[in-house]
Amino acid sequence: MFGYLQVQKSELLVREWDAYRAVYCGLCRQMGKDYSFLSRLSLSYDCTFYAMLLLSLDRACTGFDKGRCRFNPLKKCDFARCENDAYSKAAALTVITVYYKLLDDLTDSGFLKRLLVRLLQPFFGHWRKKAAKRYPALEAAVARMMDAQRAAEQSGAGMDEAAHPTAQMLAEVLTLEARDEMQRRILQELGYQTGRWIYLMDAADDLEKDRKSGNFNPFAQLRTEDLQAYQTSVLNQCLARAYDAYQLLPLIDFKGIFDNMLLYGFPAKQNTVVYRRQEEQHDKSV
Repeated sequence: MFGYLQVQKSELLVREWDAYRAVYCGLCRQMGKDYSFLSRLSLSYDCTFYAMLLLSLDRACTGFDKGRCRFNPLKKCDFARCENDAYSKAAALTVITVYYKLLDDLTDSGFLKRLLVRLLQPFFGHWRKKAAKRYPALEAAVARMMDAQRAAEQSGAGMDEAAHPTAQMLAEVLTLEARDEMQRRILQELGYQTGRWIYLMDAADDLEKDRKSGNFNPFAQLRTEDLQAYQTSVLNQCLARAYDAYQLLPLIDFKGIFDNMLLYGFPAKQNTVVYRRQEEQHDKSV
C-alpha cells in the first residue's frame, strides 16, 4: 500500500479528527507489540483505513484510552480500544506489503536505494514470516498479487491488466471479513475499486520518474492530448464505484470519517498527484 487513503482534516469535525488519530495511534502501538519499535516506521494511512474498517464492521471499538506517544513520550495520545484483532490484521498487512515492496524496489531502484533496501530486508523478512504464520490468507493474497503484477508489467500490459493484481488483492483481503454472500460482494467491489485506484494513483505519481528510468508505467503508453484529464476521469470512475459499494455497508462507527475520506480526502489527494498541487501542511501527518 502507498499512503493515498487519507482524510481531509479541514473538513472533519474535531471529535472525528481525534477519533482518527486514536485509531492511527492504536495501530502504531500494536505494530510495536507484534513486531518491533522500528516496524512502526512503516505505518501508513492505507492500513489505518483498513484497521478502521475492521473496527467498524464488528463495532469493536469500545472507547478511548489516554497514554503517551511511543515515539515521543512527552506527547499525550488517545488510543482507540480494539476488542477484535483489527489492529493485528492491519499491522500484519503492513509488514507483509512493505516486505514485498522492498523486493520490488531491488529491481527498480538505483544503487543507493537498493543498498537501503538490503539493510531493511532482513528485518521485514523476519516480521513478514511472523505475520504470515498468524494470517496466512493475507500473505497468500499479497504474494499472488506481486507475482501477477510482475508478470503483467513484464508483458507490457495495458492499464486495466496492470491495475488488476492490486485491485484483486485488496478485494480478497476485504472479503475475508464478509459474514454473508451479500456483504462479500459489497466488500469485493469496495476492495477492488479502491485497490485499482491506489495502483493508478501510484502510477500517476511515478510517471515522470518512470519515464526517466524506463520502468513500466501504464500511463506512459498512452497517447492522448490531455493526460491529466484522462487520469482524472479514470480515477474518478474508481472512486465513484468504491463509494457506491461503501454506501451499502451498514457502518455506524467512524462513518463521518469514512464519508470524509471517500468524498474529500481521496479526491484531494488525487488532485495533488495528478495536477502536482501543493498539499496543505496540516494534512500531511497525524
